[in-house]
Amino acid sequence: MADILTEMVQFPSDTFTIKAFLARPASASGRLPAPPLLRSAKQSVRGQAGLPAVLVIQEWWGLNDHIKEIAGRFAQEGYVALAPDLYSRLGYKVTKDPNEAAGLMNALSSQAALRDLNATTQCLKRHPQADPLRIGVVGFCMGGTFALMMATHNSDLKAAVSFYGKVPPLETLESLVCPVLYHYAGQDGWVTQQEPDRLRQAMSQYGKRGEVVTYPSCQHAFFNDTRPEVYSTQDAAEAWRRTLQFFAIHLR
Repeated sequence: MADILTEMVQFPSDTFTIKAFLARPASASGRLPAPPLLRSAKQSVRGQAGLPAVLVIQEWWGLNDHIKEIAGRFAQEGYVALAPDLYSRLGYKVTKDPNEAAGLMNALSSQAALRDLNATTQCLKRHPQADPLRIGVVGFCMGGTFALMMATHNSDLKAAVSFYGKVPPLETLESLVCPVLYHYAGQDGWVTQQEPDRLRQAMSQYGKRGEVVTYPSCQHAFFNDTRPEVYSTQDAAEAWRRTLQFFAIHLR
């Protein structure tokens, strides 16, 4: 990660201090070498005030090295990436124990988490290197659920990507404020087939922009390369390519 700068930052939400991992291009302009897929989007950055920005939302494990690495990958692609610790109110916990992770997720208030995510968005908007008019969100598992929830109410967002998150009720999806890309694992034991089908229905019924992509042989968390029992190298690479393309289109 020689081309990026990283640091832990903090900001208030209600009466709590939220910690977050910030990753950004090291150069002032953020003009890093670009693959052909993103070159046109990055060229459009040059005439604007700042770089596109992405809010990265954790899995139930906490703000661990895997999520920080994903934020760093976005920074290498020319984005300002900010990954908040959604367990800030719970003592900044990180775990590898699924039982503890389940307990942390269950102890997390959805409404408080959304307030913290909105505060994170405001922090990202204020960053001097970020363009406040080009902000996207991406989340994984629990974070994918929150990414979809944010996409139904936070008008600062211009694009949302959810990796195998739970899908809100149909009537909630009528309020989507930005295009959505949803990555679904065909062998997911946590998210049922009815959920991506519901998102597809909402896009058609309410005229919302977006796409649901199914990876038929994948299990839940197939993008997480720290979990060899579920990680799928080829499908993770394809999901990453689609995610970058989606943000390049909607955050250009």
